[in-house]
Amino acid sequence: MHIADMHIKETDRLLFIGDSITDAGRDRTDPASLGSGYVHEIARTLHARAGDGPGPAVINKGLNGNRVYDLEARWTTDVIDHRPTVVTVKIGINDTWRRYDSGLISPVDEFEACLDRLLADTVRKLAARLVVITPFLLPVTPEQKGWFEDLTPRTDAVLRAAAANGAQVVRADHALLRAAETKEAAELAQDGVHPSPLGHRIVADAWLAAVDSRLLGEQQGEVHPHLD
Repeated sequence: MHIADMHIKETDRLLFIGDSITDAGRDRTDPASLGSGYVHEIARTLHARAGDGPGPAVINKGLNGNRVYDLEARWTTDVIDHRPTVVTVKIGINDTWRRYDSGLISPVDEFEACLDRLLADTVRKLAARLVVITPFLLPVTPEQKGWFEDLTPRTDAVLRAAAANGAQVVRADHALLRAAETKEAAELAQDGVHPSPLGHRIVADAWLAAVDSRLLGEQQGEVHPHLD
């Protein structure tokens, strides 16, 4: 599919899966709950565009603390069984973080192999578009700057797994680093990892621009007051 033909349709079923950044405080007892983060922002934008229509269905399956192996354990029930038409995966920062706060190592080659299995399984079982959001870090402490030793090769692994399975990539890391040129890192992610409302909106805008080319044109001609 050429990028110019990539549109989100009213009949699409969008599923987002990942860690706390995707979870964003959703109510797990309510299947319709999207949390207060980038998934909610994406849904709000798509539903506003739909006008009087319902807009595409949006499902949030983020879970706090997940590493890639946790996604694998629930992939069938939380992804495949929902039969989505667009699957977005955001994972990786906890695989890095646990190394530094718990000594729990997630070797990059094993991480990549696991993510590759999940994406390949989805390609085999669903006629769905795949989208992968890169992990990101905006260091707010000197210690966090050292995390890039682990995170940079892990991000490269995410990009390789995405390319091997025909997934689109949303460079959330690039979008947030650009924003950090004019904003304090803590304004975008107070602890360097979990986005603020502004940070979540930046991730949402990056997803919308990458995944729906119609919205890209609209956004280029639009002034976002929250980014001023």
